[in-house]
Amino acid sequence: MLYFWRVRRIYPVIITFIAISVFGIIYLQVEWIQGAMKIKRDQYDHDIYLSLQNVRDTINGRKDNSVGGLSFPSQLLSFSGFISTPGVISNYQLKEIIRQSLAKKNIKQSFEYCIVNEARIPTMFSSGYKLEYLDDQNNHGIYLTSDNSIINTELLNVYILQPENYFQNHLAGLLLVAFFFTSFIITAFLLTLKTMLSQKKLSEIKSDFINNMTHEFKTPIATIQLATDALKNEKVINNKEQILYYTTIIKEENRRMNKQVEKILQSAQLERDEIKLQLKKLDVHQVIQKVAENAKLQLEEVHAVLNTKLNATHPIIKADEVHFSNIIFNLLDNAIKYSSTDPVITIETLTSGNNLLIKFIDNGIGMSKETQNHIFEKFFRAHTGNLHNVKGFGLGLTYVKKIVDAQGGKIQVDSEVGKGTTFTLTFHAENTPID
Repeated sequence: MLYFWRVRRIYPVIITFIAISVFGIIYLQVEWIQGAMKIKRDQYDHDIYLSLQNVRDTINGRKDNSVGGLSFPSQLLSFSGFISTPGVISNYQLKEIIRQSLAKKNIKQSFEYCIVNEARIPTMFSSGYKLEYLDDQNNHGIYLTSDNSIINTELLNVYILQPENYFQNHLAGLLLVAFFFTSFIITAFLLTLKTMLSQKKLSEIKSDFINNMTHEFKTPIATIQLATDALKNEKVINNKEQILYYTTIIKEENRRMNKQVEKILQSAQLERDEIKLQLKKLDVHQVIQKVAENAKLQLEEVHAVLNTKLNATHPIIKADEVHFSNIIFNLLDNAIKYSSTDPVITIETLTSGNNLLIKFIDNGIGMSKETQNHIFEKFFRAHTGNLHNVKGFGLGLTYVKKIVDAQGGKIQVDSEVGKGTTFTLTFHAENTPID
């Protein structure tokens, strides 16, 4: 018990540490992305500067190789297209030089350009360039002379259109990588959390199972012990009726323990899929009557009334006789366990099309919708309020559900707190009689 208490206390600590770690990693990724974007912006500005230097060097190279020197046709007088005059660079040539230089640095955004003289008067410009671009932060300029003299020097200005697209593409890549790893971490965290909660639930179920098993075996063991001690008494030894009475008690209690052990073994076999069904045609009415007869003493013990309404016109199904009998008994036993005073239980059969319906109707304590969602889970036991006489391991309905499914049937539960419960089994009915 101390171990389980310590485990329950350590779970919140572990979850808190993992949550803090996840949020810390997310924070670091945000900081990393912001830092990477700042570096990318600095690199972007530097790449544009290098590109413009390349443009200047290209222009100067042409100037050195020209015969009459290099000049730019003035657009103040007329807008010129391609000019083949030696020593003159046209709009088209200048635009191609700028485009190629930017492309080498992977800058493929559209741009406009303008060349201004020392008086800031444009001498050559692209058709889309506006004067207000000269003072914009997205405008990048470089002197076309290598000595950076501002006398008789022309300045090349390149204005990048929609530079945010350049950063968005880069940011998208960073976000994709960050999203992938963050999703991976969060998924790992959720799986860890789910596993921890499952382990916590399993440890609680295991503890409850051990407690239930202890209570289930404690009473018959104590009764057998008392009976064997009584058999040693000299007055009992000489009394055949007393010997028969105590031996009957020992036999009955031993049968109870064997029955509980059989439930546990059946559950283990179901988990490992080791149960092999021997399917054959069965008369459901005969099986119900047989189980009802065997449960007569159990019904009398709790003053229960059992009504059977065997109205099905085709009561033949294919099933395993032993396991089908166990299904009937478990559902009847469940109705007895969860009944209040003066229990009335009805087993009814109906034919619906090609199906046989078997209903187990009781006037017991009923159950909530939440309980109905879990009653077929292993070791689950419904809360019984002030009823403390309900015994068992929480294996009966799990066994019923798995055997019904294995035989191709369906089971449904309808219940309301304080108004009883109805379990409905549905099997395919055989039209031909038993051979």
